Amino acid sequence: MQTEEACDTVITKEAHGDMTTMMWHVKQGSGPEKGHSLDNNKGNLKRMNLGTGPRQHLEARRLRGTLRTAPPPARAAGALPQRDEGLDRGDAARAVRGAREAAEGWAPGAPSVSGPRPPARRAATCCSVGKSRRRARMEGVGWAKPGRPRAYTCHLCFFRRPGAPASGIGWRMLRQVLRRGLQSCCHGLGLCVSRHPVFFLTVPAVLTITFGLSALNRFQPESHLERLVAPSHSLAKIERSLAGSLFPLDQSKSQLYSDLHTPGRYGRVILLSPPGDNILLQAEGILQTHRAVLEMKVNHKGYNYTFSHLCVLRNQDKKCVLDDIISVLEDLRQAAVSNKTTARVQVRYPNTKLKDGRNSFIGHQLGGVVEVPNSKDQRVKSARAVQFTYYLQTSGSATQDLIGEKWENAFCKLMRKLQEEHRDIQRYSLASFSLWRDFHKTSILARSKVLVSLVLILTTATLSSSMKDCLRSKPFLGLLGVLTVCISIVTAAGIFFITDGKYNSTLLGIPFFAMGHGTKGVFELLSGWRRTRETLPFKDRVADAYSDVMVTYTMTSSLYFITFGMGASPFTNIEAVKVFCQNMCVSILLNYFYIFSFFGSCLVFAGQLEQNRYHSIFCCKIPSAEYLDRKPVWFQAVMSDGHQQTSHHETNPYQHHFIQHFLREHYNEWITNIYVKPFVVILYLIYASFSFMGCLQISDGANVINLLASDSPSVSFAMVQQKYFSNYSPVIGFYIYEPLQYWNSSVQEDLRRLCSGFTAVSWMEQYYQFLRVSNISANNKSDFIRVLQSSFLKKPEFQHFRNDIIFSKAGDESNIIASRLYLVARTSRHKQKEVIEVLEKLRPLSLSKSIRFIVFNPSFVFMDHYSLSVTVPLLIAGFGVLLVLILTFFLVIHPLGNFWLILSVTSIELGVLGLMTLWNVDMDCISILCLIYTLNFAIDHCAPLLYTFVLATEHTRTQCIKSSLQEHGTAILQNITSFIIGLVPLLFVPSNLTFTLFKCLLLTGGCTLLHCFVILPVFLTFFPPSKKHHKKKKRAKRKEREEIECIEIQENPDHVTTV
Repeated sequence: MQTEEACDTVITKEAHGDMTTMMWHVKQGSGPEKGHSLDNNKGNLKRMNLGTGPRQHLEARRLRGTLRTAPPPARAAGALPQRDEGLDRGDAARAVRGAREAAEGWAPGAPSVSGPRPPARRAATCCSVGKSRRRARMEGVGWAKPGRPRAYTCHLCFFRRPGAPASGIGWRMLRQVLRRGLQSCCHGLGLCVSRHPVFFLTVPAVLTITFGLSALNRFQPESHLERLVAPSHSLAKIERSLAGSLFPLDQSKSQLYSDLHTPGRYGRVILLSPPGDNILLQAEGILQTHRAVLEMKVNHKGYNYTFSHLCVLRNQDKKCVLDDIISVLEDLRQAAVSNKTTARVQVRYPNTKLKDGRNSFIGHQLGGVVEVPNSKDQRVKSARAVQFTYYLQTSGSATQDLIGEKWENAFCKLMRKLQEEHRDIQRYSLASFSLWRDFHKTSILARSKVLVSLVLILTTATLSSSMKDCLRSKPFLGLLGVLTVCISIVTAAGIFFITDGKYNSTLLGIPFFAMGHGTKGVFELLSGWRRTRETLPFKDRVADAYSDVMVTYTMTSSLYFITFGMGASPFTNIEAVKVFCQNMCVSILLNYFYIFSFFGSCLVFAGQLEQNRYHSIFCCKIPSAEYLDRKPVWFQAVMSDGHQQTSHHETNPYQHHFIQHFLREHYNEWITNIYVKPFVVILYLIYASFSFMGCLQISDGANVINLLASDSPSVSFAMVQQKYFSNYSPVIGFYIYEPLQYWNSSVQEDLRRLCSGFTAVSWMEQYYQFLRVSNISANNKSDFIRVLQSSFLKKPEFQHFRNDIIFSKAGDESNIIASRLYLVARTSRHKQKEVIEVLEKLRPLSLSKSIRFIVFNPSFVFMDHYSLSVTVPLLIAGFGVLLVLILTFFLVIHPLGNFWLILSVTSIELGVLGLMTLWNVDMDCISILCLIYTLNFAIDHCAPLLYTFVLATEHTRTQCIKSSLQEHGTAILQNITSFIIGLVPLLFVPSNLTFTLFKCLLLTGGCTLLHCFVILPVFLTFFPPSKKHHKKKKRAKRKEREEIECIEIQENPDHVTTV
């Protein structure tokens, strides 16, 4: 029996001959001068410090028979846990019963005695044992003090003093029952895994092989970008359907200009002149590029197709739809050939008059414009860029779609070829498939970097799990833990593809998300293994580790599943977020299963090697100390277990792990220093200030460029377009879908009021001007429609307006049942934000005005309520976490644990949100997924630390936070370090998506680390829960346990009486 153990030892010895039972209650000190030393070889009592109780003069001979066994059966059988394992009174009571049973020879693990099992006695093991008044009587299972009107009862018996609230006792009982039940289940799970490790190792491996092969065979990328990143249910899609039913969108693509989201197939090119040059003076070179596009041929089944075979045709003359800027450039080229100055060809901006008399809006076709100073008619002095768009037919047939795809590929190749041949003009091309191609390109670019991340995480986990002690070091367990998470991710991917899932680049974040949670379970299990007693069999140690760790890991995994399950619910309006959350739920479930099965089996085998004293790396027997003394120093360093030369009384050799040693000997003392705390408070105030400032500047990320590879042609095109063509918004289609009295002056005034502030391309404005110029009166319906059909629409310069009016004829009378016009808003560099504001202002007017209309542009499908759609998953996930924590407020071990957890998670979440905004990260689908993950990551790391603190029974808060950091700090530091190191390769992937992923996850890991190791250790020393009641109890126990008390109990077969 060791004299340094800081625990109560209760040994019961029954002498069957004289029916006398002796019970010895000992509090041993920390050294020979304070404790009680027993000679295990001779079995007698060397020294005994008796207290001042009435039985202090008991003869030593009466104890000689009691103290015969060495070591005590209770200690040998493992029935009495160590004090430093954080036992509560329930554990102590069970330990006392186990010690008594082991001493009697029939406890589990103790040698059996001959004869029948002795009758069980109802021992008085209540917490009132050891109180200052030793004269007590036994009543039931509790001790009652004579002369006191109220029964003083322990924490476990759940009796209460009269007048104490019954609800508090009930909640306490329920919490204890839940806690014990979960721990028993996890303990049983650990025993099951430890007894059948081969089965739990084989089943996950077979699942991975089966589903992993299917993932390779069924891999298919998602090709529909709008389905992924645009809101699934939006008013813009309804408006698109209505507008398409009135005016076919395939015929309206040239009018409904959109920057990046033009429907159907097309090819677009921006030609940019060098700085200081005027692109209008290079009309010949620009038109050569145009002619090359028209002459380009693609072959399909032996037939050659040019643009004229595939283009969208105009209704009036059946010619290809081309941009009006080409006509302007033709006029400029002819003027240059005839030696005329370009000033004779007047180009106005944004509306210019063409040679055929039409007024055309060229605000999206001419960019970088400098107007003539003091020009009333907005004449153009110079320009930097022109933009051409070539629209292809979209009939819906697979053959035409295939030919169109070939034409787009040939178009992009032609632009690259012309760029290499003629470098005087920069060419930036875009096709309908460009966005999808560059979105999928991120996954291709990130393949090698993800493998590098895996290698870095493997290395970090292996090194952080190593020790100088070759017996207790577990490098292979760290390695196998990371591999366990990897094979669970592969299995989840196989299930996804078997269920006809299509891969997209947003799923690139799943390996990092799953790794951050999975490795936390791995490192916690390793820490739980280190906290178990080495004297236990390895199977019991595995079960104890499961009982200690898997309860918390089960709870955090459940929260992961709840939050991402809410993200996968029908409330989520972004398909990419929904698909990601669905995959994350499957990954979390498989991650949990693989951790307790596959990694648990690895832990069993490693524990067996340690129990048999095998080397943790070379798997060979560790030589004896005498053999090592004869070997060189390097051999001793490699083969020594590191504790053969240490004291025999080393309580926990695992404390020599370098992270635990650093935390215990250096960091814990430093962070709890009174001089450090003011600086931590100032640091948190700075952190909170920047977070709050960032939260006020949040911007939505509806721009799809945030998801593309940064060095892709689409991003280059978008940047040039944003710089030189951001003066005007996309063309907004203004659709009047009900009959209207256009000849009425009040209606005309309402239309003017609606169109005020916009540059309008309207048949009504041109018609009203035509009536004024021609001096024609059309104040009634018949005159208005007659002049419109017979005169206005038949003029060549107005024939294109035929496509903007729908007539119906009832007998001899014609009616206008629907019409459309186009509005363009003046914008700045923040074009997208201003377009969203315009959309939000126009829609309410359609309900409040007498004119029934809708507004539509293809880009509205991506912008419509995007900020609300993308933030809903985060809001419902946060609400879910808050609801779970509140509902379990009185079911957890301590309600203050939930309260502190809510505060910590809120602080981390707001910190990540504010700091990522200051780091130029918009609220897109990737950042929202990272914020959902931040909720769980913060709970995963803060919950064990906080609950250990609130349950600690040390004298002061400072000592409680030290013990919490010592118990969980190693696993937290190991996991966050591995997580952050694994993110480093993402910096070298040239993609906006991976940049966003890196920034958000780095802030997640950094803020969580800051709270766990800096903010919480300091703030918990200021605020509740208080530890004063624990301090009083400790003082009383310390005073009472300085004595050794021997109680003699006489027992007869019928009843028990005390002497």
